[in-house]
Amino acid sequence: MSELQNNYRGVFDGRLGFGRKPALLVVDFVNAYTTPGAALYAPPVADAVKETVDVLALARAKHVQVIYTRVIYAAHGRDGGIFVQKVPILRQMVEGEPLADIVPELSPTPEDIIINKQYASAFFGTSLAATLTSMGVDTLILTGCSTSGCIRATAVDGMQYGFRVIVPRECVGDRRPEPHEANLFDINSKYGDVVTKAEVLAYLESC
Repeated sequence: MSELQNNYRGVFDGRLGFGRKPALLVVDFVNAYTTPGAALYAPPVADAVKETVDVLALARAKHVQVIYTRVIYAAHGRDGGIFVQKVPILRQMVEGEPLADIVPELSPTPEDIIINKQYASAFFGTSLAATLTSMGVDTLILTGCSTSGCIRATAVDGMQYGFRVIVPRECVGDRRPEPHEANLFDINSKYGDVVTKAEVLAYLESC
């Protein structure tokens, strides 16, 4: 056991476990992160997309609700507030921009829900919490990008709204391994359970 793990042992190592009714949340898996040459391109995110394909397929086969998010701003960008001032590249995420579209490997179906958001958390300023609550969902399987941004923010809010947040580590990605691993560690310590994709698939098989 590492010094870091030993320091957290018995204090920040609890487990939530899976609940009775899940939903699969696909956060911001859009072309901007998987297109070589794009400013936001991140090969680890492209890898996470590939790992999510069979999770998505099984969720649909088990009639688990699938919900997507993507970041979309008005052409003037004012609805991005301070966020687009801090990260100006986000201003390119407007309706009609191909880089803002959900990746073709994970194309939505008519049964899915797509939520447009303007900030990191999938919950902030959106109908996500009310939608999940109305369906009786207690377990949120969280996939997408980036681990240190939208995934972490969504995990924190998901816990605060009372959902069991489950993160299959192969199905989230970031630009660099350092923030990716650091944020997975924090999510697993305080906000949800970071598990293997195999554990998620086994849970979905039982649904």
